[in-house]
Amino acid sequence: MNTPAHLLLGTAVFGRGGDRRVIAAAMAGSLLPDLSLYLLAGGALYVFGYAPEIVFRELYYSDAWQTVFAIDNSFILWGLLLAVALIRRSPILIAFAGAGVLHLALDFPLHHDDARAHFWPVSDWVFRSPFSYWDPAQGAGWVSPVEVVLSAVAAVRIVMLRAGWWISGIAVLALVAELSVSWVWVYVFSP
Repeated sequence: MNTPAHLLLGTAVFGRGGDRRVIAAAMAGSLLPDLSLYLLAGGALYVFGYAPEIVFRELYYSDAWQTVFAIDNSFILWGLLLAVALIRRSPILIAFAGAGVLHLALDFPLHHDDARAHFWPVSDWVFRSPFSYWDPAQGAGWVSPVEVVLSAVAAVRIVMLRAGWWISGIAVLALVAELSVSWVWVYVFSP
């Protein structure tokens, strides 16, 4: 799933009650599982000057990068954090960890070639879904529109929280980003 969709859905589901701290925690938890990808790819592309083909065809699949992705996309680690949050009854931590778990739950069935080891450190097994959010050969033609519709509904829900102009602004910007990224995937990867 595209990162803006994760932001919108995680915030809509876990940013309840209009409490800005809870909403911000849900936003952070929604984004954190993808953060390493942006840092690693951004560093490789813009700091070290690697070509995009090297970054996304070689480095992305390297053992080192896949290990980082396994850690920040681990159902085990995020699940433990959510359990601690529930035991402590911390709304902020529940929003953060819950949004992270939701991120993983949405990614799990929508990654094929780029799937991750979601059960690290217990297992390095990777579920290669028959579906992909970006690859038309794996159903992105129908997955992407569903993702866009869910993102739009989530953006409306976030704006309706009336938690401030900056939260509404982030929701609108994330929806614009989701629409843009979804269109790019279709344009770049369509036959």
